Amino acid sequence: MISKDIFQHNLLDWFSRNKRSLPWREDYTPYKVWVSEIMLQQTQMERGVTYFTRWIRRFPSIESVARAPEDEILNMWEGLGYYRRARNLQKTAQLIVDRYAGIFPTDHATILSLPGIGPYTAAAISSIAFEKPIPVLDANVTRVLARIFDVSTPVATSTTRQSLTDYATDLLPPSHARDFNQALMELGALVCTKSPVCGACPLQSLCKALEKGTILERPVLKKPPAAIPVTMASGVLVHNGRIFIQKRCADDLWAGLWEFPGGNVISGESPRSAVVRAFMEKTELAVYPLKKIAVIKHSYTRYRVTMHAYFCELHGLPHPTLHAAQSCQWVTPAELQNHAFSAGHRKLADMLPGDQGLISTTR
Repeated sequence: MISKDIFQHNLLDWFSRNKRSLPWREDYTPYKVWVSEIMLQQTQMERGVTYFTRWIRRFPSIESVARAPEDEILNMWEGLGYYRRARNLQKTAQLIVDRYAGIFPTDHATILSLPGIGPYTAAAISSIAFEKPIPVLDANVTRVLARIFDVSTPVATSTTRQSLTDYATDLLPPSHARDFNQALMELGALVCTKSPVCGACPLQSLCKALEKGTILERPVLKKPPAAIPVTMASGVLVHNGRIFIQKRCADDLWAGLWEFPGGNVISGESPRSAVVRAFMEKTELAVYPLKKIAVIKHSYTRYRVTMHAYFCELHGLPHPTLHAAQSCQWVTPAELQNHAFSAGHRKLADMLPGDQGLISTTR
């Protein structure tokens, strides 16, 4: 076994000298810790700081999140992806206002019961905001512990994960949970990375993987699933200087986000024909593609999307019947910034010319 005292001392000393200055570390209020933890899921730190700062400026309190229109919440979240996180943030904010008078609960079990908060996030909030002696186990901590203890089994299995949790629990100093948990995460983010800088690690003398020469083989990860290519087509329908957009249904992928109508290109179909078909099926609007705008590539989960985008003109009346959306609008190019789009459609929106150049550019 490694020396617990040396582990704790070296790690906490390193953290005191190397911790990053992050906005939620200024006062460790539960609200800020909670928002930061939700944002940093699937998000790089630098990007997370930018979004966090903007979010707190607009929503300085739990109450302000609870009372905001959902469209504004999604618009502020745009670019972070995984929009369910934003919706759950608002659901939790509303619950805290209604049930706990706007005060974030301190009990770990209660925190774990809140929408969008799983075991890791509950542990992080409990220890960082409230100094509860509860270990955290994110990807960074998993990597550090898997190397320190030279764990040779896949870390995704329940038995290995329990072993890592036991290691973290045993090493955790009850009176320094906030700094200890953050230090482990920070070490994994800055030093014990996928390509570790072992010479700068305060725990190198304790690391079994370094001693055995298996450092690059730890942690043992599950092979990622193969990527799935998808070809899509979307149309920017322009009529009287305005653009048609529609809002996705509440039970749909990217629920509540806005989009330019379109869909998958089926076998034997051209992207141009797919746009015409998708508009008719989803809106009953007859359109004609005029000019290709761009071919936009983006990814989500396992999918690698290639989206062909066209300017379209209307053939018929501008009165849609929606079959795949909950609402629609005719907006100016400038007004597109006020609506939350998924990543691919935001890329397309940002390519469009301003109000003055819209008509001339479509042809």
